[in-house]
Amino acid sequence: MSKTAWVLLWTALGAGFAVLYFPLLVVLLNSVNADTTFGWPPKSFTLEWWGRAVTSEGALHALWTSVLVGLAATAIALLLGTMAAFALQRYRFFGRNSVSLLIVLPIALPGIVTGIALNNAFRTILGVDLGVATVIIAHATFCIVVVFNNVVARLRRLGGNLEEASMDLGANGLTTFRLVTFPMLRSAVAAGGLLAFALSFDEIIVTTFTLGSGMETLPIWIYNNLFRPNQAPVVNVVAAVLIVVSTVPVYLAQRLSGGESASGGRI
Repeated sequence: MSKTAWVLLWTALGAGFAVLYFPLLVVLLNSVNADTTFGWPPKSFTLEWWGRAVTSEGALHALWTSVLVGLAATAIALLLGTMAAFALQRYRFFGRNSVSLLIVLPIALPGIVTGIALNNAFRTILGVDLGVATVIIAHATFCIVVVFNNVVARLRRLGGNLEEASMDLGANGLTTFRLVTFPMLRSAVAAGGLLAFALSFDEIIVTTFTLGSGMETLPIWIYNNLFRPNQAPVVNVVAAVLIVVSTVPVYLAQRLSGGESASGGRI
């Protein structure tokens, strides 16, 4: 590749990263910007807004709701996603490809379509009042996909030779899973769980249609207070927290899934 092509490639890459990440940097800087009009560039910095955010009852309650929903949806996704991955990767049966498509489909559908469908299912068909339980179930529908994809990918890399060798040496199925299969899978399961939590934590569209009246998760709290001038500094702080909380699990998941070999050991 010529030098000119390299320069153009890196220029385009840098421009793309700037468009993606510079607005996030502005949010982080505004969370410590002493100017309430958020003039740019910041002339002085303060931690006052962080102090207000820590004592904001609405923000703290929304944070707790987001963490509760995220943890519960992740737990459900870990259980069902791992089980589905084993069933579809290790067994052959009629309709296997169709079942795989149905599992993956929720994450491909527009969020508003999923939200409306679940809202109708809960309120019209099942007659269930919307609340924390309904949003947990709603989030689990697309979090399962993340866990499923991670575990399936790892199972394809592993094959079944080591498990067969374990059983040939006298270990039963449970012992083989505990001592052979799970140690090789745990990084993929952990990566899927971290991604599922991050996906649930910052979800807003599906949440809007499935969360009960008067309840708020952190993204919904931000949206509801975004255009209130007296809340603008606190909103910037909460948005900064949301950026960090969403980024850390994704980074850890990338390290777990990309930094370990198929045998589960460090490369």
